[in-house]
Amino acid sequence: MRLSIVAGNWKMNKNAAETSQLIHELIEMLPSEVKAQIIIAPPFVNLMTAVQEVGESNIAVAAQNMHQAENGAFTGEISASMLTNIGVGHVILGHSERRAFFGETDQKLAEKVNTALQHSLQIIFCFGEELADRKANTHFDVVASQLQNGLFHIDAAQWESVILAYEPVWAIGTGETASPEQAQEMHQFIRQLVAKTYSEDIANQVSILYGGSVKPDNAAEIFAKPDVDGGLIGGASLKATDFVGIVRGVE
Repeated sequence: MRLSIVAGNWKMNKNAAETSQLIHELIEMLPSEVKAQIIIAPPFVNLMTAVQEVGESNIAVAAQNMHQAENGAFTGEISASMLTNIGVGHVILGHSERRAFFGETDQKLAEKVNTALQHSLQIIFCFGEELADRKANTHFDVVASQLQNGLFHIDAAQWESVILAYEPVWAIGTGETASPEQAQEMHQFIRQLVAKTYSEDIANQVSILYGGSVKPDNAAEIFAKPDVDGGLIGGASLKATDFVGIVRGVE
């Protein structure tokens, strides 16, 4: 049975004190029997604080990015071993903002995937089309290309360490949201692509998250679709009541 997951990408928000406060609120407000794995991704400088604050709760901590090299003269970058050394077990790779603003290519992401796997990190691999791609009806081709070039080189056994996150770029922080039917259509396509490239077993086991303006009032409808296994949440993850409301949308 696939795992339901709700992950919060905090992006460049929350200082150390605010990080502690939000985690405390989440621990207090989350249902005692959560139906989904909960992951939060604070900024680099607050990762150690987050690991300490989540303690023995059911909240896991992810980094928002990492460098592909083991170490070296890469000013401002963070390595996989630095993350695992402080107890971080997940990393987001390929977020659309990293692709758009920092020039991350499929080739570079493939290298990052390899390094993350070597360090036994759980990968949340992001991909998705821009508005122009959808208008041109090339969104399936774009998604397939990003997956094939950035991720599909891994071995079948390594899929146990991968979570997929489909994020239509046109629906991130815009207030626009893919309809539940649009989300399901793409998620079904992704699962079929994994099945064709690897196997039905892997396709049926991998969790595929939707990311794109998910809110408490639309989460349940989106998550109810058969191939949507949860969400990668941006702005709504910065407020405990909103994030918990989204978590409650997981059946």
